Amino acid sequence: MITEQAGKKTAGRKADTQRKHPAAGQTMTGAEMVIQVLADEGVDTIFGYSGGAILPTYDAVFRYNEQHRKGGRDPIRLIVPANEQGAGFMAAGYARASGKVGMCLVTSGPGATNTVTPVRDCMADSIPIVVVCGQVPRAAIGTDAFQEAPVFGIMSACAKHVFLVHDPEQLEQTVRTAFHIARTGRPGPVVIDLPKDVQNWSGVFEGSGLLNLRGYHQRQQQLLESRISKDQAKEFFNMLARSERPLIYAGGGVINSEAAPELREFSQRFGIPVVTTLMGIGSVDTTSPLSLRMLGMHGAAFANYAVEDCDFLIAVGARFDDRVAGKVSEFAPNAKFIAHMDIDAAEIGKVKAVTWHHTGSAKTALADLIHYGKNFKKDYSAWHAHTAQLKREYAMNYDRNSPLIQPYYVLEELNKITKGDAIVTTGVGQHQMWAAQYLDFHRPRTWITSGSMGTMGFGLPAAIGAQLANPDKLVIDVDGDGSIRMNLGELETLTTYDIPVKVLLLNNLGDGMVRQWQKLYFSHRFSGSDKSLHKKDFVKAAEADGFEFARRLTDKAEVRKTLEEFVHFDGPALLEVMIDQEAGVYPMVGPGMGYKEMITGDWIPCRKVEKKTDEPAVDFDKIPDLF
Repeated sequence: MITEQAGKKTAGRKADTQRKHPAAGQTMTGAEMVIQVLADEGVDTIFGYSGGAILPTYDAVFRYNEQHRKGGRDPIRLIVPANEQGAGFMAAGYARASGKVGMCLVTSGPGATNTVTPVRDCMADSIPIVVVCGQVPRAAIGTDAFQEAPVFGIMSACAKHVFLVHDPEQLEQTVRTAFHIARTGRPGPVVIDLPKDVQNWSGVFEGSGLLNLRGYHQRQQQLLESRISKDQAKEFFNMLARSERPLIYAGGGVINSEAAPELREFSQRFGIPVVTTLMGIGSVDTTSPLSLRMLGMHGAAFANYAVEDCDFLIAVGARFDDRVAGKVSEFAPNAKFIAHMDIDAAEIGKVKAVTWHHTGSAKTALADLIHYGKNFKKDYSAWHAHTAQLKREYAMNYDRNSPLIQPYYVLEELNKITKGDAIVTTGVGQHQMWAAQYLDFHRPRTWITSGSMGTMGFGLPAAIGAQLANPDKLVIDVDGDGSIRMNLGELETLTTYDIPVKVLLLNNLGDGMVRQWQKLYFSHRFSGSDKSLHKKDFVKAAEADGFEFARRLTDKAEVRKTLEEFVHFDGPALLEVMIDQEAGVYPMVGPGMGYKEMITGDWIPCRKVEKKTDEPAVDFDKIPDLF
């Protein structure tokens, strides 16, 4: 992680020197330079909340739009949320759904600290956003001035890179460099701490140039040039030739590197089934015969059993995190070979030792292997038959005869309507896992969720960002009553800007995932997780915010009809579904446990584990008392 402050200016990129910027040579304020660079970087939407220390830059947005407005439309939309945390998650949703860098503009002090959670969330999931925070004037920094916060120190622990702009002469290059860092290599959030007097400073706009972060630029150039050699490819295909049950384990790095087309071609070309992480959903079409959907703590039983059975695990853009690998020593226990491709060298061997690895872009690496393997052929039909049988025998299931509304049923019916073509965001909790398990996704960047951080309140603001990035697509926030409370104020943002997000609220009157753990591990002591006595009326809250479609669904027979009306409503809509409070998320692999210990619940079969007969039974009465 880079935390040094802005360095010296460099001559800039070759393209900059070849074509002079039309505004080069003009005198601008620092705030005007910031907005001009944002426009140059392709920013069409800013999410943020104003305040004293950032007012010069907000004023520059207004003036830029006045000067460049075409057809009555602002070139840079300004979306004001209810809270700066919402702004950060909107920028994240925009970035996740579009592949572009999301933009967030907030004031100093509490405005900046309210964005810490989305910044950390983006860092954990490798999402590119730039956050510009206002700061008190340089002379007042360190004096505990009004609305001052040590943004550089706070954000350095959370972001990919942080800048505190001391020298206004470097402002233009700093903003441009922030976007470069956010989108290159392993993507991530970059924060610019911008003192108010630097915003008011006037200077000559140059129109080109990056800061001279030589080490970073060298590393990115090495990654760009990193290719799989002929010898590396030969070693990989020798392992594949010796394998009978190869399996691809795809993570969010596939999405971030736009490598989904290459992954799909690689899987089809060599006939290798694919499991994905939560963040990798959409990298392969979930309806493909070679797709085994999500693995891990709440992955499909058949996906986890395939990991147990494979003899060659090929990890692409995945990091063997604790929600997937669990008990590391027992993860993929029959794999004779493990290959790992990742953009970040720090991830190679960090959790699980590997046989073969490559550091570089997943997109380029997969393309290289496809090229080198054009003459490779092997029949994996027996393995395909085995995985197909796993999918049939251990399919997702639930109590279909229950008189109560089951969340799985709601999502199955929604899936029939959307047919895998909607962009779906989620909060965090049971509803998140149910959506991952029961909804289909044909394309990348249509599944948007908080993975590593697991941030409640993510779904609604992320849906706003995703909808603005994709105005012609259906965007649905699948949320829970506990999670949506965290950023409920953003319901008004939907109606303020007439953003047609559909909010599907699965209400089980409690923090369902916490309750599930309390049932399993804390003897049904529901400390702090029972919301049955709360008085919140989400329908009235939505109506108060201007929703024309806001309904509560309690009748199972009305599920399909109501979902149809909800999805096809022209404008923002909220549908609250009162679901079975006892519904659980299964399968489930307990913390620190292996897939052999997976709990599949009452409705999904569990593969029996044969006990070894050569191991004597343990007589607990004969074990000495060591305590």
